[in-house]
Amino acid sequence: MSTLAVGLMYGGATLAIMASGMPIALALGTVAVIFMYFFMPGASLDTVTQNVYEEMASITLLAIPLFILKGAAIGKSKAGQDLYSAMHVWMSRIPGGLGIANVFACALFAAMAGSSPATCSAIGSAGIPEMRKRGYSGGFAAGVIAAGGTLGILLPPSITMILYAVAAEQSLGRLFLAGIGPGLLLVLLFAAYAMMRFKAEYRAALRAHAADPAEHPILAKEHFTMAMRFGSLPRVMPFIVLLSGVMIALYGGYATPSETAGLGGILALALIALIYGVWRPTDLAPILESTLKESTMLMLIIGMSLLYSYVMSYLHISQAAAQAIVGLQLSRWLLLAAILVLVVVLGFFLPPVSIILMTAPIMLPPLKAAGFDLIWFGVVMTIVMEMGLIHPPVGLNIFVIRNIAPDIPLRDVIWGTLPFVLLMAFAVVLLCLVPSISTWLPNLVMGLPSR
Repeated sequence: MSTLAVGLMYGGATLAIMASGMPIALALGTVAVIFMYFFMPGASLDTVTQNVYEEMASITLLAIPLFILKGAAIGKSKAGQDLYSAMHVWMSRIPGGLGIANVFACALFAAMAGSSPATCSAIGSAGIPEMRKRGYSGGFAAGVIAAGGTLGILLPPSITMILYAVAAEQSLGRLFLAGIGPGLLLVLLFAAYAMMRFKAEYRAALRAHAADPAEHPILAKEHFTMAMRFGSLPRVMPFIVLLSGVMIALYGGYATPSETAGLGGILALALIALIYGVWRPTDLAPILESTLKESTMLMLIIGMSLLYSYVMSYLHISQAAAQAIVGLQLSRWLLLAAILVLVVVLGFFLPPVSIILMTAPIMLPPLKAAGFDLIWFGVVMTIVMEMGLIHPPVGLNIFVIRNIAPDIPLRDVIWGTLPFVLLMAFAVVLLCLVPSISTWLPNLVMGLPSR
């Protein structure tokens, strides 16, 4: 049987089993084992566990459950609410300051937690009710939080970037640094849109309630004294110190990524014990349970995805697909556009973890042959996958928002997120035109990459 026929069967079987509703990890593992049975030597089935273990025996992957522990410790405490409150107090004088405060709070929390759903839940549970209480529309409030939460897979430490570094065999430290510039770019774009949207809603409310502005809460003025501003800092400064300490340990060469993740987890547990009194077994149980569940789910997906990729490589499906893409002789930018469109389509159905591990063997060789920097592409691909977190039909962050704000209609949530999808697409275009937005910082800190 030709490689093309086997590849079509492999892809068709994957889509069929996923469409049945089977969990992604089990679906990928099932397809891999079936094709090992029919198309690989019989002894291959005896080595399934060994193959999965060998593929996962990476010191880089050890950082994932440790970063999840750090994120769970922060997410299960009141750190998100305190961080949001401090941002709101400091930005109250800026038009749309409440929306901008949510964007910055999401960015800082995402950098500490490394998880988009955790960021949405932690900041949104406080931010959305406050925005609606002050007259912001439900769609605007939901869109700001959903989009801000996506920064969790771009700003370091990012679990998604850890997986990309493993799949692409690239430096994790360089990849983390490459995400900072684009992450700050998205923060500024989101903040600028929040200010413009606020002004539009403010003008509409002013026209509707010109006779009595007090009737609409968005027209009310809030005033905070300097004492109130500085009084909001003590509870959030330790977490800023935590973030700074982790980054210094990683980029200062004092610790490996896995050691840094362990350090971050221990410090996060220590901080919530000291600041919020979360130290009793009954307090720690939800944190450890959440860490165990998320880590197990994620590591199972990673293991099955790596087995899936191994079978695809053994059957020469990935190599043949890469050669076919190269054989099309597309211009390098058309090749990039076609691959990113594929990532967008896959984002309709799959989470970033599965997209990276399933497509890396096919996409990366042609891109490397076309002269693209794989670190730069990792950042671009991450932003495109961020778009998948806030656009239908899957849009994981959309459903997180629905859980914490069920009174906001799903239609309003979706329309509220679409402008942010366009802003992300604009950021991708900017990165294509000015790659140094992503590459200048890793080159500055770690030197030019070796060729």
